[in-house]
Amino acid sequence: MASAWELPKMANANAWLQYSQRRRTFSGLALGGMVVDKLDAMRVFVRVVDAGTFTRAADLLNAPKSAVTRKIQALEKLLGVKLLHRTSRRLSLTEAGSHYYQGALKLLDQVNSLESSVAEATQAPRGKVKVGMPGAVAYNLVVPALGSFFELYPDIQLDIQVGNRTADLIAESVDCVIRVGPLMNDSLIARPLGFLGMTTCAAPGYLVKHGIPNHPIELEHGHTLVQLVSPQSARAFSHDLKRRGEIRTLSGSHQISLNDSTAALTAGLAGLGILTTYSFLVKAHLHSGALVEVFPDWEGEQIPVHIALSENRHIASKVRAFMQWTQELFAPHR
Repeated sequence: MASAWELPKMANANAWLQYSQRRRTFSGLALGGMVVDKLDAMRVFVRVVDAGTFTRAADLLNAPKSAVTRKIQALEKLLGVKLLHRTSRRLSLTEAGSHYYQGALKLLDQVNSLESSVAEATQAPRGKVKVGMPGAVAYNLVVPALGSFFELYPDIQLDIQVGNRTADLIAESVDCVIRVGPLMNDSLIARPLGFLGMTTCAAPGYLVKHGIPNHPIELEHGHTLVQLVSPQSARAFSHDLKRRGEIRTLSGSHQISLNDSTAALTAGLAGLGILTTYSFLVKAHLHSGALVEVFPDWEGEQIPVHIALSENRHIASKVRAFMQWTQELFAPHR
């Protein structure tokens, strides 16, 4: 049974609604000459609430905005209650709308679980999986290894969203995300993948010009850092080093700050300062001599990494397959 957002985009609102009218499901009821598929309308309603606006919901549903609006109006008329407060800038749920939304989430999850369990019993995982992950993880760990995934699951198509921003999983229809660092969202169901070690290093040319520091405290004078900042808050990241019970936070001046670890690596390779970043990013460069480790007798931090999905989302077999493969991929980092 196709969902609303799996429908092809129609030329106009009437065509889209006529297409919906022709579909027969157990929940179809006549209303003013229009067949209202309650299950389909429920899906559209949930998508509108998650998206926050009719315009964004229509884009995600690949449908005309007017058709989405009319479908919500028909659902409200069918139920006999107002579900949404509408203003020119935002939507908000009425008390009845909030109650209906929570119930719709549970019912749709049960329907999805039922459909998936029937399909999974008879066929291998298939379909599209939309995944979000940071650029450094995508470029250096996940994408280079995907050949083995597609050998195992030739019928799965991956839509990988590369970026360092925090995606709204439900509104953007993201199945799962790889997150580096502490999880800040309690509504996510997360599975630990392991830890990413950190290494402090610099280009040989930089060290020839500025000297090799022997202790982290020396970075405060006569040295420049390549500063990595949060893509969300622009807050500067700090890093600690540990040696025989002594803990030091790396601090010093910088001339460049970047919100992407791959860009920060490029700055370090260019000799723009001392860089602290993920060990897997600099491993090959340390081996080739393009970078030199600083403070090799100090231990860097271990940053947690997780794969997560929304707590309201049913885990389809195709998503479960990708999550399990990712856990195996990160096994060396545990």
